[in-house]
Amino acid sequence: MTNTSPDAERRIPLTVPLDLRRTLGVHLRGRADPALRFEVSGSCWRATRTPDGPVTLLLELGRRATVVDADDAGQGRVVRARAWGPGAGWALVHVEALVGLDDDPAALVPRHAAVAEAVRIAPGLRIGRTGNVMEALVPAILEQKITGDEARRVYRALVARHGEAAPGGFGLRLPPAPAVLASLPYYAWHPLGLERRRAELVRAVGFEADRLERLGAAAAGPGATVEAREAAYRALRAFPGIGAWTAAQVGIRAFGDPDAVSVGDYHLPSVVTWALAGERRGTDARMLELLEPYRGQRGRVARLLELSGSGPARRGPRLASRSIAAI
Repeated sequence: MTNTSPDAERRIPLTVPLDLRRTLGVHLRGRADPALRFEVSGSCWRATRTPDGPVTLLLELGRRATVVDADDAGQGRVVRARAWGPGAGWALVHVEALVGLDDDPAALVPRHAAVAEAVRIAPGLRIGRTGNVMEALVPAILEQKITGDEARRVYRALVARHGEAAPGGFGLRLPPAPAVLASLPYYAWHPLGLERRRAELVRAVGFEADRLERLGAAAAGPGATVEAREAAYRALRAFPGIGAWTAAQVGIRAFGDPDAVSVGDYHLPSVVTWALAGERRGTDARMLELLEPYRGQRGRVARLLELSGSGPARRGPRLASRSIAAI
């Protein structure tokens, strides 16, 4: 049964540009993501776990009833946040972090025309942070070395079978709790389409979830130090099977790290080398060379270039999906 009355609600006046879809879209795991949904209006539904319990969060952009300064960067807008579930209070306290209202896009100084254009067409993109390591880490592990379609299929199956209905009755589902992931034997993973190596890795991080979340909270908090962020990255990379790509996928989502660049990505090097040097086929080494002038903001540059549609036209057949469950 749908509960339309939220357990808690906030309105946050905006003093900076904000595009909810571009900012929160980094968390979307395909159009049929069971835990995140965008409305045609641009509003965003999000189901997640907090230290206080599960929550369903609805974020919408609206207008202020009274505009003090119509020329401000927020243009008289507010973020209206409504939440359902035990984690409602926690989620509303952390809305600013989630949508990156304390992010500093001006720290990026464009040195290439393509970057300047990407900034121009996406003024409301902000790098937010969830502080939730497992929520970012598990899908990243599922996405290792396979097609996006295949990874999303496995993720949906995992959430459908081992997750739970999110509060409020809005049709969203919560990803499985870390304790559930740690307890699943391999034979429970195979029907979902996951082979043994990645299944064991998900189980391993599930066992260590509390430690990873503590390190992640220190890396994502206001004024987080470089040392705290590096400690979190080291803890992630200490797991056999978690390398630079997976750690960066967590960094940009959970820590809000604007320098988290996904080394080892299938498409990203060519996106960057095409946009910044007109080179069709990129490598990780060449991508990092071109991004070096943006150190500290490399992840933001990569995200902007991806959203702007930069990259050479694809040629040849796409990678075919496979089904582990059918083997």
